[in-house]
Amino acid sequence: MSTVSTDAGHETSSSTAAIRVSGGPSAEELAALVVVLSALGDGEAAAEPARSAWADPSWRLVGPSARHGGWRSTGLPR
Repeated sequence: MSTVSTDAGHETSSSTAAIRVSGGPSAEELAALVVVLSALGDGEAAAEPARSAWADPSWRLVGPSARHGGWRSTGLPR
């Protein structure tokens, strides 16, 4: 959290970076500053990384692929 202080001495709490504008800017100048700063930030959240197939929970929905004793029978002659 950062603290933004104004010329009147009031402090507000914000989760964004603090920017202090000095002097007496007009409403149009402040609007232009807001537009420029908004254009600099992409405004989009970072995309989630792709989930690995090893971590995919859907494999748990499939039943066992081998019959009972399947591994033991693979080493024995038929």
